[in-house]
Parts: sequence; C-alpha cells; structure tokens
Amino acid sequence: MPFVILSAMLFNSLQFIIFLPLAFCGYWALSKASLRWQNLFIVAVSYLFYGLWDPRFLLLIAFTSLCSFLSGLLIRRHTFSRLVLWVNVLLNLTVLGLFKYFDFFSLSFSQLFGIRDPLILHLVLPVGISFYTFQALSYSIDVYRRQVVPTTDPVAFFAYVSFFPQLVAGPIERASSLLPQFLKPRQFQYSVAVDGLRQMLWGFFKKVVVADNCAEYVDLVFSSPESYSGSSLFLAAVLFTIQIYGDFSGYSDIAIGCSKLFGIQLRRNFSVPYFSRDIAEFWRRWHISLSSWFRDYVYIPLGGSRCSRLKVIRNTFIIFLLSGFWHGANWTFLAWGLYHALLFIPLILLGRNRRFVDVAASGRILPSLVELFQMLFTFILVVLGWIIFRSPSIGFAVNYIAEIFSVGLFSAPFVHSVPIMGVLVFSIAVMFVVEWVNRNQSHTFALQPCSRILRWGFYIVLLSMVLTCAPTSEMPFIYFQF
Repeated sequence: MPFVILSAMLFNSLQFIIFLPLAFCGYWALSKASLRWQNLFIVAVSYLFYGLWDPRFLLLIAFTSLCSFLSGLLIRRHTFSRLVLWVNVLLNLTVLGLFKYFDFFSLSFSQLFGIRDPLILHLVLPVGISFYTFQALSYSIDVYRRQVVPTTDPVAFFAYVSFFPQLVAGPIERASSLLPQFLKPRQFQYSVAVDGLRQMLWGFFKKVVVADNCAEYVDLVFSSPESYSGSSLFLAAVLFTIQIYGDFSGYSDIAIGCSKLFGIQLRRNFSVPYFSRDIAEFWRRWHISLSSWFRDYVYIPLGGSRCSRLKVIRNTFIIFLLSGFWHGANWTFLAWGLYHALLFIPLILLGRNRRFVDVAASGRILPSLVELFQMLFTFILVVLGWIIFRSPSIGFAVNYIAEIFSVGLFSAPFVHSVPIMGVLVFSIAVMFVVEWVNRNQSHTFALQPCSRILRWGFYIVLLSMVLTCAPTSEMPFIYFQF
C-alpha cells in the first residue's frame, strides 16, 4: 500500500494552531526533567510535523542527519578527513540531485539528442530538502575547517537539522549558532516569548492577508497573460513581487517568532529588501541565510573579491547561477540567476557594490529624492526578475515582458474585485509603512516606542484582518517547493 500525504501541517492551518500549543506545553514541561528529554521531544514533534507531509520524507532527513553527524566525528578523528568530507558532501548532493534534478536533466538531455523515451523517475520532491541539506552540509564543512567542534550528542544534532519551525523553508542555520543552543539548558523568558508572538502575528499578516490576496490576482493573470493588457500584466508582476516577499518573509517571521517560544534564536532572513538602493544591497537583504551560505561556502573559497577582476566576475556568475538553480529544476531559475548576475556586474566593475551599508534614510524619517529614485529603480529591476522566476518557461517570460512594454501599458488595468483590491492596497500600505518605520529594528514589528493602547489596538486590527481577510482556501508557502 503506497504512502499518502496525511495532512500537511501548514503554518496557516488549523492543525498547526492545535499542534503549536501542545508542543509548547510539552516542551517546557520537560524542562525540569533533563536537556536530553527536551531535545528528544523536539526531534519527535519535528518528525511528526514533517512526517505529516509524507512519511517517506522522514527516511531522507534521517539519512541526511546521520551522514552529517557521523562525518563530523570521523573528520576530527580520522586522518582521511578531506575524503570523509567529500564523501558526505557527495552523498547529500546526490540525494538532493536525484529527487530534485534527475528528471529535469534526463528530459533536457533527451530533447537535445532526440531520444524518444527518456528515463523519468517521477519522484515526489521532499518538502524543504534544499534547506535541510544545506544546513547539514554546513556543519560538516565547518567541522573540517575547525570552526565548529563536532558534537557527540546525536539527539542534539538531529534536533539541529530537523527543528520544525525552520525545517521546510529556513532560515538555513549554521551549526555554530544553532547547535550550541541545543547543547545547553534553555530557560523560558516571558519577554522573549511575547516578542516571538508579536513577530508571528506580523508574519501571518504578511502571508495570509498580503501574499495570499495578491496570489488570486497574480494566478489569474499569469494563467492566461494573452487575455490582459500591458498594464494588467505589469500590475500582476508588481503584485507577485509583493506576494513572494510577503509569503517568504512572512514564513521567516513565523519561524523565527515560533522558535522564540522554545527559547531558540534563529538568524534574520530578510531585512527590508524592497527599500534597497541597488541590486547589491538587495541581495544583502533578501534571503540572507542562503546568500551568506553561497558566499561562505562557494564565493570565498573560489577567491571571493580578493582576486583579479575577471575572476571576481566569474565567481559572481557562479554563485548567482547556483542560487538560481538551487530554487528548482527549470531553465527559468537559471535565467533569473543570470539576470541578477548581469545587474551585479556593473556595480563590481565600478567598485560600487558595497556603497550602501546602512538602511535608506538612516537617522531620517523620509528618504531623499535621490534615495527614492534609487529604491524605485531597483524595485522595477527586481520586478522584471520576478517575472522570469514566476514564468513556466523562458519564452513565456520574454513574451510577458514584451507585452508589458506595449501600447496596453497605458490603459487601465483589469480589476477583478474592487473590495478585494481595496483590502489589498490597504494591507500593502500597512506592510510597507510599518517596515519603513521599523527598518532599523531587529525585526520589522518591534513597536516598542508606542504606547500600550496603541500597540494593542494595532495587534487587534492585524489579528482581525488575518481572521477575516484571508482567502477561503489555505495556500501553501511558495518556498515549500524548494
């Protein structure tokens, strides 16, 4: 009898609303027992959380965890440490490649050479496999580099790889920051838990109210772009740009906030990327955990920026192409990575790729006209890139972009529902205003300077919108497919 998905536990599902309080109570009830029991509980609930997608996925994450745990012990104790590292890297990348890329390469190879019956495995892509594979690999590499002392506690290590809040869509954590938190006792801190709930509420607002309502218009237009004017296509592209941010950064906020409930601190994954003034700043603020992973484990080992200008350009193309391909087995993802590499190269050649360190309008309420233009121009460039990312094929993306820059761009865009668009415009405005005001905070919903009445009033408004303005059907997070 084949395995089936029992009931995928989305953050925005009733199952998770029931699951989280039970996990929270059980976890802290075991805090007086022992650290090992508490970690075992984390592993158990994480495997339950993941197994509800498909029980077969558990074999893969257990295999990845076991290989990386054993490799850490062997690397420090064995004379063939380099060989052990490469064996573990190849094992994990082979598993990732088999499930994620085999059919793509087989089909592409067959089309290139005219083979009629390509070998297609039709394997189900395990949710979050790219995230936990990279997280496990970083441990082995850091042990080899002697940046991390290998742990002898398999329970803590399995908890590190499978920690359920960030298991299926990150942030991609490093062993140097997350693993030590499972090796020492945690104490419940009320203020940290409250901050976590606040961050979760903001994440739910961005996902359920902003992203999911954007999705309805985006899916409608992208399903048949030939039926809509250039202005409608551009509006859909802008809304997808907002959707993918609200969806993915919303997930990260929920994951980071949820982790705080368990006394675990995760790294920030987004830092107001749509207020960036050039593409280089955008990539320092977007999906920070993945960008830094490629920087530390690919870009710097290749020579980084401490080599000839030609090699710096080569290294930049490599990490952007790998970043694009990491997202999935489709030529559009490679094209998306190439597009951003081409935008990045002029900044490198002009030596301007590190000119923006602080957030825009640092120390001021409003940006200058120059900063406003820079942010708007960068945003438009990002919008064009997301069209490539969202398209099923490169030809589709080319036609879509070409149709935007037609006469139809100057017509009124299609509006499928005035009330929904009204809610959408209002919620997007709220999101950008709050994130602009709190752009210097550790996360973008830290309303500390406000009075208690104002804060609680805002919480109630957001919660009411989450409960009443969400689409009727549950929508999975976009990055679950990666």
